[in-house]
Amino acid sequence: MNKYQMNTVTHKSFFIRSDKKRFHSGMGVLLVFGLLFFSHHPKANPGEKSENKVQKIENNTIKVKTFDLRDVRLLNSPFKQRMEMDEKYMMKLNMDRLLAPFMKSAGLKPKGRQYKGWETSQLSGAFGGQYLSGLSLMYAATGHEEMKNRVDYMVNQLKKCQDKVGTGYIGGIPKGQELWNKVEKGIIHTEPFALDSVWSPWYNLHMTFKGLRDAYWYTGNKQAKEMMEKFGDWAVNLSNHLNDQQFKHMLRTEFSGMNEMMADLYSMTGKKKYLDLAKRFNDNRFLDPLAQGVDSLSNQHVNTNIPKVIGAAREYEVDGSRRMANIAKYFFNEVTSKRIYINGEMGDYEYFQKLGTLPQHLNRAAGETGNVYNMLILTRHLMQWDPNVKYVKYYERSLYNVILASQDPSTGMMTYLLSMEPGFFKTFSTPYDSFWCCVGIGVQNHAKYGKVIYMHSKNDLYVNLFIPSVLQWKEKGMTITQHTKFPSSQKSTLDLKMGHSQKLALKIRRPYWAANGFEIKVNGHKIKQTGSPSSYVSIDRTWHNGDKIEISLPMQLHVEHMANDHSKVAVMYGPVLLAGELGGYVPFPYAKNDSQFFDMPAVAVPDLAIANKPVDSWLKPVEGKPLHFKTYGVGQPHDVELAPFYEMTHQHYTVYWNISQDNKSMSSIWNGTGNYHGDHNN
Repeated sequence: MNKYQMNTVTHKSFFIRSDKKRFHSGMGVLLVFGLLFFSHHPKANPGEKSENKVQKIENNTIKVKTFDLRDVRLLNSPFKQRMEMDEKYMMKLNMDRLLAPFMKSAGLKPKGRQYKGWETSQLSGAFGGQYLSGLSLMYAATGHEEMKNRVDYMVNQLKKCQDKVGTGYIGGIPKGQELWNKVEKGIIHTEPFALDSVWSPWYNLHMTFKGLRDAYWYTGNKQAKEMMEKFGDWAVNLSNHLNDQQFKHMLRTEFSGMNEMMADLYSMTGKKKYLDLAKRFNDNRFLDPLAQGVDSLSNQHVNTNIPKVIGAAREYEVDGSRRMANIAKYFFNEVTSKRIYINGEMGDYEYFQKLGTLPQHLNRAAGETGNVYNMLILTRHLMQWDPNVKYVKYYERSLYNVILASQDPSTGMMTYLLSMEPGFFKTFSTPYDSFWCCVGIGVQNHAKYGKVIYMHSKNDLYVNLFIPSVLQWKEKGMTITQHTKFPSSQKSTLDLKMGHSQKLALKIRRPYWAANGFEIKVNGHKIKQTGSPSSYVSIDRTWHNGDKIEISLPMQLHVEHMANDHSKVAVMYGPVLLAGELGGYVPFPYAKNDSQFFDMPAVAVPDLAIANKPVDSWLKPVEGKPLHFKTYGVGQPHDVELAPFYEMTHQHYTVYWNISQDNKSMSSIWNGTGNYHGDHNN
């Protein structure tokens, strides 16, 4: 039996793991025979009137907007460097090999041999859709024509597959059409991560839907929109053969963000049948408790469920449902206030832990990169409804300390599970033999850095992040260039260019970490501030060509205690998480299997005898090494150098420290064996 194929399907990473602790027995089996035909949902008139109705709702629900990626260009920084490494990796991949599963499924002769890893599993084709999204985003972020050419080629070849099948369906799932024929007949056999023993097929199709959507959104490929609509019609037709009981049962398997895709199609076309299907894809077993303000997340698979909430957020935007908005806001607040590690990630072996047990889950499988990818999508929705700095705080922390930290800058390879275990190391993908879900989201992650640096309403410009970049605000005929070396430098400058003077409010974020010394000058004159850290400083005035805004961003070292266990701390410098460099050089941390190195030992981690000492009394900058610090006289049994977590690649590290109250080390719970002395089970 292929190692990716199992009779009983568990969570995704266990297709390549032998770990049996979290084996799911399934959530029941329902075999319903007989074909039930129902009339199709009535077709909405796709004319202007219907589309204007959707646009009106979106205009009411979305208060501020992010700029199109095409309007923001990154300047030199770690973000641009990671984006460029991502682009180099995407250029190395052979499109015909990624298209092979689609060709084979459609009955066409593939032009290339399928890649290995997850691309030869039952999830084959999923990366192809994610790659199409990555290309589209990268074209928008860079303007590089080769990215657009690749998008057009992928879309053209997928069109051939769609035309050959003839139903609107596009997919790379092995024997996928046989599967969907069974489902259409009401033969539905579900497990948490399988439909009729096929690994998460709706998740797989979601990636193709999203790839087509992004090709249209970010490159203007109209053919992709037409194909997405035909694909949506296929999904509507399939769903119309299922009664509510059958459809709800189908939702017991992972279906990712299909509600989001259908809501997007509704927004793009004005056709109500897509909104109706989006609502059918709402898993109310999961959503109802959230709507009632009840946290029932413990033991739930994290990344099966975040996309459901993103879909709820998108439904609010296109339909105005307050219930959906409340679900999204409650979920975000619960997760970010109670369930995240210091860097913004969440989960243990991909699952939400029981509340209050986070300290028991500091292990090498603590935190799937894809979780944060989806949380940042949700966060972008929320910050557009309400430009509250709490959303930017989470976004910034996760951007620096998960997304930036998830890529090996020397190779462009990506993490799946970003270890929180003290003394362990990061595991990265291989170029051609992994293709995990987090490689698929990884090729998108590093093209998105320009997403929320700036936001705007009609007459307000928000500056959220301090990343060197150039913004073209086309509606205003204005160019804003942000010059900064942050976080290596504690200042940023905005230079304004415009054809004519104009009045607007410039809202500059004052982060929580910028306390004493935060200052803004306009053309050399200090601005009087009202407000406090974690707020926007609003400068409402008439702006002129050549105006210059200087922002002082004082960063301070600070210690954050771990939730539910104050004997463990992490160290931050501004928004940057610092990790202890523990040596033990790892020359080749690249894996075909994301858990390939899980049997390797961790190294011993010193305790910190810091008692109640101010952090700047025992942690000092290292001369000539920006953002590097060293402990003095508090490391037990030795002192250690700390560096940004996003720089930590080929060595062992820790981000959490066990603290002792005097110069005698407490009994460390990390013994250098790679084992955490605690209960891994929720």
